[in-house]
Amino acid sequence: MIRLAKKFLRGAAAPFGVFERMAAMRYLRARRHRLLPSAIAGLSVTGVTVGVMALIVVMSVMNGMREELAAKIIGVNGHFFLQPIDTPMTDYKQVSAELEKIPGVQRAIPMVESAAGISSPTQQTGALVRGLSGDDLKGLPGMTGHIRQGTLDGFDLAGGVAIGQRMAENLGVQVGDSVSLLTARGAQTPFGVMPRMKTYRVQAIFQFGLSDFDQLFVYMPLAEAQAFFNKPGEVSVIEGYVADPQHMDDLRMKIETTVERPNILTDWRQRNKGFFDVLKVESDAIFLILSIIVAVAALLIVQGLILLVKDKTRDIAILRTMGATSGSVLRIFIMTGVAIGLIGATLGVSLGVPLALHLDAVRQVLNRAFSLNLFPAQYYFGLSQLPTVVEPREVALVACLTLGLSFAATLYPAWRAARLDPVEALRHE
Repeated sequence: MIRLAKKFLRGAAAPFGVFERMAAMRYLRARRHRLLPSAIAGLSVTGVTVGVMALIVVMSVMNGMREELAAKIIGVNGHFFLQPIDTPMTDYKQVSAELEKIPGVQRAIPMVESAAGISSPTQQTGALVRGLSGDDLKGLPGMTGHIRQGTLDGFDLAGGVAIGQRMAENLGVQVGDSVSLLTARGAQTPFGVMPRMKTYRVQAIFQFGLSDFDQLFVYMPLAEAQAFFNKPGEVSVIEGYVADPQHMDDLRMKIETTVERPNILTDWRQRNKGFFDVLKVESDAIFLILSIIVAVAALLIVQGLILLVKDKTRDIAILRTMGATSGSVLRIFIMTGVAIGLIGATLGVSLGVPLALHLDAVRQVLNRAFSLNLFPAQYYFGLSQLPTVVEPREVALVACLTLGLSFAATLYPAWRAARLDPVEALRHE
């Protein structure tokens, strides 16, 4: 240390200059019989690395789950919904054509939607019945590739219904079996509106992957739904699909100016606000919880620097007597602590990002090697793969958080080193 001080104190002691950087890096290296401070520094680096890795991987999984669930939900329900007010929507063909001419709107599907009861010879349950044309049903993004039994060919003429896999299991039916639909909105009689019940053949069974949808939705031809629910020549809602569902505000203005009839316009964000708010709160809570790992590593930095200051008391006193200012000593120990955080953050990002990108491959290897069943599809919305999405902004936030905690952890030990009295320190040597 004395040779280092003689070499660099003359003309090289500028703030954060060569001397201060070399002194800070020197304190990170282990010396003979002085392994404890460096061992604690190593533990600090390990803790920061593990914390950063955990944050990146878990946040990537949360992002992937959120995107997969959003794709499933809005793939089934549509991106915007146009419902009539004041007058029935009998001009739905014209309105649908106008909507599909708007740039950015890919599809507008008129449908009759109503709650009903559905029963089999052994069981009964509630259902949300949707009546739409066979072509529109085949064109639903959530329906493509999710037919498990039967077919949608000739859906308009066959007079059957398509039900979800969970509903079919609950009712104990398969393709070709019959189910009965019951609605309170039947025929108008002198005694009032009478309930209506009708039997339909199960033409197809689908599986969206979301249990709530698979046990709730029933699809039937549009004309049949209009007759069954006593809505001749009208629909109850038009569902629209857009090219970019993340930017609905501009499209909402275009839709409102295009469609002149009285209506209520809502979009997927409003209909699913509670669900996505829960996911956001969950994600933020997990981020805060895992940040504790980095905070614990920062406490190790504090402890390591305090031991380092105590171990280097004589060196600090010599530096002060040779002209080093208290500010210089302060900066040396700040750089030492920040270097620990920087190394840990760099290692954490370097290991965490590749792990997050290949997490499903790691899961499959672990499943095969140890005969495990990590992330079973039946418990996770039918997802066959563990979805991960690495957001560069979140990775940068984790790195900045780590460096900020590392900097904060250095302030007290560096302040203690800077206020060390060289006379008192050398007196006890």
